[in-house]
Amino acid sequence: MTGAEIIVQVLADEGVDTIFGYSGGAILPTYDAVFRYNDEHSTGSDDAPMPLIVPANEQGAGFMAAGYAKATGKVGVVMVTSGPGATNTATPVRDCLADSVPIVVICGQVPTNMIGTDAFQEAPVAAALGPLAKHCFLVTDPEKLEATVRTAFEIAKTGRPGPVVIDVPKNIQNWDGVFQGSGLLAVPGYRHRMHAIENNVMTDAHCEEFYALLTAAERPLIYAGGGVINGEASVSLREFAQTHGIPVTTTLMGIGAYDTTDDLSLRMLGMHGTAFANYAVEDCDMVIAVGARFDDRVAGVPEQWAPNAKCIAQFDVDPSEIGKVKPVAWSHVGILDRDLRKVIDYGNEHGIRLELGNWQQEVAALKRTYALNYDRNSELIQPYAVIEAINRHAGGKAIITTGVGQHQMWAAQYFDFCDPRLWLTSGSMGTMGFGLPAAIGAQFAHPDKLVIDVDGDASIRMNLGELETVTTYDLPVKVLVLNNYGDGMVKQWQKLFYQGRLSASDKSLRRKDFVKAAQADGFHFAVRLENEEDMESVVQDWINFPGPAFLEVIIDTDAGVYPMVGPGLAYDSMITGDFIPRRTPRNADEEIDGSSMF
Repeated sequence: MTGAEIIVQVLADEGVDTIFGYSGGAILPTYDAVFRYNDEHSTGSDDAPMPLIVPANEQGAGFMAAGYAKATGKVGVVMVTSGPGATNTATPVRDCLADSVPIVVICGQVPTNMIGTDAFQEAPVAAALGPLAKHCFLVTDPEKLEATVRTAFEIAKTGRPGPVVIDVPKNIQNWDGVFQGSGLLAVPGYRHRMHAIENNVMTDAHCEEFYALLTAAERPLIYAGGGVINGEASVSLREFAQTHGIPVTTTLMGIGAYDTTDDLSLRMLGMHGTAFANYAVEDCDMVIAVGARFDDRVAGVPEQWAPNAKCIAQFDVDPSEIGKVKPVAWSHVGILDRDLRKVIDYGNEHGIRLELGNWQQEVAALKRTYALNYDRNSELIQPYAVIEAINRHAGGKAIITTGVGQHQMWAAQYFDFCDPRLWLTSGSMGTMGFGLPAAIGAQFAHPDKLVIDVDGDASIRMNLGELETVTTYDLPVKVLVLNNYGDGMVKQWQKLFYQGRLSASDKSLRRKDFVKAAQADGFHFAVRLENEEDMESVVQDWINFPGPAFLEVIIDTDAGVYPMVGPGLAYDSMITGDFIPRRTPRNADEEIDGSSMF
């Protein structure tokens, strides 16, 4: 086989069924090999076993692969050319590393004898993307190409998942050699760490220590992060919580790990988490952290976070996360699903049952008293009401993707998620432009599911060209743009912390007609909603439209995201706005440094 054919065959062996990418000179041999593989293995005109999906931009390809990976748990694959093709994937690669998303990026590169000569479309991919990726390979020995591609998939999906980049010079792709059909690179350090985690099975003695802390607690709280979803541990987490009646709150990336419609759910905590979740954190006397990393959006002031918790127990697959932000009394590094199952079994075998009735009643009261709310009598369209209307149709079963900003937080707050892998967003990096391409990747992963991109007018501009990708492949993605004429979250901060100086954030003078743009890109349903009384019927028509559908909603430009924990403040200083009660009066002396954390 040629090197290009070897790459494609390894992709097939790894179960890859979709490739996202943009062609170019340095990757042409592999693109041709994909074409020939599909031609040889298809049984009809529309059933290519490994279709190559072409975006408007390589950044879009990276986010499509991320959306695919988040929606399935499988490794997403990106294939791009050298130079700008590779560097355009830098943001998705970093985004996937920050959110622990497994993708493999295969980049073409100039021939090995031309590397370092500033050849046409040459870029130092390993140097540029290496710090942004979980690992980066530059293939210079063709005999190691096959093993390199297999090893890239191993690294991407094992342990804490992440992006792996393979830089393949064109002469390596054109090389002829024998396909071995097996074999991996020697990466002993990595495999030693993975084996240590896999072999670290929880003992009865360790379970006994955990339950000694848990049974002594009167107000335990589960704090679940994206690691629960990455570790396919949602079912065991739910069983553990329900067995003992322990309330559950999740991070932004953990949304869906626990059914938001369940009585024990406190939804999301943190900077824009629910008031009742944050108050429950204030009140709890034990925190059980599962696949969560105490990031600054959750624990902006670590020493004041969960001030009444006598202890923290932490489960994670990454040993570097244990005690990194908050000291813990008990911890275990291992496979989350297996570890939670062991804890459940131990509790059942020893007849351990907790008496948490009083705590459950307190939590229920918090949920009633400090529920999400907004101005329901406004004549302007409220974004919260739009999402509530869509949620009535989605029923907690739709895949929701978002860009980044106010619309992202509104979606996190007001949509229901009954299952994991339904909530796809850019968390740690906070990358605008994520939503639309991620929705495309998710729709390819789940052709029969309802996929909705909730976007903002500023965020969707970042990858607006992917509207055409939706219609090119006739994907039934529903695109929602909540238009408040500007960078809504930036404007909210400027109003709160910068005396209302809207520096470069007010887009009210921009001329973009989103409906015409969608129509130009082939959307047969492209509607602008401006009157509140039309909302229910328009939303229903948009959801029920059988193909790609675009809806722009002109919302109240002053609508804010509340609750909000200001930078440098603890949860007891949470800003709840005009329609959500606050437990303690706001202290006029509270100092907020608006520049300290966005």
